[in-house]
Amino acid sequence: MLRIFLWIQAFVQVLSVVTLAPPQNIHVNKWQLTWTHASEKEDVSYTVQYRSFDTSVWKDVQACVQTFSTSCNVTSTKAESEHGCVMLRVRAERQGLTSKPVKACSRHGDSCTPEVSLTARPGSLTVFLSGNNSMALEYADHAKHRVYYGKEGESLQKYEDALYSVSIPGLEEGQRYCIRVQYMLYDKPVGPESCTQCEVIPGSEYERQQTAIITAVVVVVVVLILIPAIAYILIFQRGRIKKCLQPPCKIPDNFLLEPFPEHHILSSTSSPSEERYDVITAME
Repeated sequence: MLRIFLWIQAFVQVLSVVTLAPPQNIHVNKWQLTWTHASEKEDVSYTVQYRSFDTSVWKDVQACVQTFSTSCNVTSTKAESEHGCVMLRVRAERQGLTSKPVKACSRHGDSCTPEVSLTARPGSLTVFLSGNNSMALEYADHAKHRVYYGKEGESLQKYEDALYSVSIPGLEEGQRYCIRVQYMLYDKPVGPESCTQCEVIPGSEYERQQTAIITAVVVVVVVLILIPAIAYILIFQRGRIKKCLQPPCKIPDNFLLEPFPEHHILSSTSSPSEERYDVITAME
């Protein structure tokens, strides 16, 4: 009977180890690591670990071993790596039980984590990455980005290595895909990964709808703004329009009706050899 009881107790302890919830929302920002509680129980503690570029061994951050806090300053780990970048993870502990450790990610790009932005197109996802980073400037083509991708809810096992931005083709339309990115130096991971970002892959129909919406907006703008503006100009600004269309010089109004001077006519029709005669004004 005692043996059965011990077996049951051992089984419960093993089950507790498996089901001990790990910490969540583990983020690092400027060497400040934060996370949220694994469970509502107050006796859960946490241990922060780090791993440098040139080793596969995880070491404890001495200032954050079995702490009940949900934050840890990990600036001290910067000196432990040749490049000043380390990977971080946190595990929960309770009454001698240990949860699965969870790696930290960074929401903001810095010298240890890439800055990432996404654009989804029908059948593909473009991941925009900056080639102007400290890793690339120092190590050139030896420093790359490793882009992990997959459907939301799945383990992101597939990846593409790229120096700059990369486009991932052949994705299912209407499905939500997620990515995370990490620096790679000589094919070894460096620093924390970027936090997971997800986008829905639009379909061709969606793109047509977007084009139709944009066209409708343009038509509305033309009808509501341009046409009334043109009508206002033609109706109320006709005088200014005519003034602008007038020629630069003004022709006198009586230019064609003005008679020539009499001496002008005489000088043009008489000559010095001709005799002068009196003009007969009346005859009986």
